[in-house]
Amino acid sequence: MTQILSIKSNKPPKAITLTDTAIVKVRELIDSEGDPNLALRMAVRPGGCSGFSYEMFFDSDVEDGDVVEDFGGVRVVVDPQSVERLRGSTLDYKDGLMGAGFAIENPNVTRSCGCGNSFS
Repeated sequence: MTQILSIKSNKPPKAITLTDTAIVKVRELIDSEGDPNLALRMAVRPGGCSGFSYEMFFDSDVEDGDVVEDFGGVRVVVDPQSVERLRGSTLDYKDGLMGAGFAIENPNVTRSCGCGNSFS
């Protein structure tokens, strides 16, 4: 008789996950900046019509308490206050006829506004 063991991890999901297309686009943007030490900083800030909004920019500083995720050499940094609001989220990059840009799929969102930039 074969016994199958199930291993359950108590490790929380990553603060953020990037799709392959997002990794490629972020890498392209960092390369165009000419500074290989840059990381994509993602944050959640109070504001917007639903309570919170996303913020993304390139940063070379990593502060104590920041969560750093690595995706094939692309670093993503999330501050401690934003981690729980982003945990389990996926950053994607879409390029289509209706436009191009980054999109965040966040399982923690309970409500979002019509503009798509604000959530609670």
